[in-house]
Amino acid sequence: MLARLIDWSVRNVFLVLVMALAITAAGIYAVLRTPLDALPDLSDVQVIVFTEVPGQAPQVVEDQVTYPLTTAMLAVPKSKVVRGFSFFGASFVYVIFEDGTDIYWARSRVLEYLNFASKKLPEGVTPTLGPDATGVGWVYQYVLEGEQRSLDQLRAIQDWFVRYQLTKAPGVAEVASVGGFVRQYSVTVDPGRLRQYGVPLSRISEVIASSNRDVGGRVVEMTETEYMIRGRGYLRGVGDIENLVVKADGGTPILIGDLARVELVPDERRGVAELNMSAAVWRSLTARARRSRALRWRATAKMP
Repeated sequence: MLARLIDWSVRNVFLVLVMALAITAAGIYAVLRTPLDALPDLSDVQVIVFTEVPGQAPQVVEDQVTYPLTTAMLAVPKSKVVRGFSFFGASFVYVIFEDGTDIYWARSRVLEYLNFASKKLPEGVTPTLGPDATGVGWVYQYVLEGEQRSLDQLRAIQDWFVRYQLTKAPGVAEVASVGGFVRQYSVTVDPGRLRQYGVPLSRISEVIASSNRDVGGRVVEMTETEYMIRGRGYLRGVGDIENLVVKADGGTPILIGDLARVELVPDERRGVAELNMSAAVWRSLTARARRSRALRWRATAKMP
């Protein structure tokens, strides 16, 4: 067989050269067109359902959120494993599909069943789908530093400026900041003053919620010019909250500042990261990349 192949090649040199050139061209084309991945995605096709239940214990989250969602996801077509995890104030449900299942088809089917299962959840609890990415999509990290910036300022810069710029990068599926101090307003009420002025605690939250909004009016025409009337009511600082009127006692307004202490404080911190053996830093994990040839970002900031 080998002798006949050699004999045929000697007698048909031109055809052998043409075939060799064709095979070489096909190889070059395959090399140029074959996608490369430094970290091949060998994980299962999975869809994550995340539900936030603020202030609830893991057992309550398990009974009221995780269990209803897990039982509903068992009926999703092509799903082979459904895992539920309950934490303090949060629930995670992982739906793992059969190999070869299209990730976007899987997400659409999970979303269909999720709409049905949401009716069984407590009022105000809204489950959401995680990013269309896997754990191996995390491929890049960066450091955010500022010598004259505090941790809450750096986190604000990350969340309101840097984060949105990175989201526009090709292939980035999510920018998820972790660490630092998230700014929030804290209203510490004095019970003695509430009794003194006869104000219920629920009145404080009602006043803050109803006062933090803008209202629109109509257009007034004066001297051939239209003026748009609008009520500006967004709260922009501690002073705005302190000056909100709770009630009037004999014509004298009682303000929130008279009943409570209003501060700008950091949100509860659930972890800490280190940079170059320094414990006073925060780290922001930014961006789960999509399933192929994408980037993942990570931010870390150092306390000044």
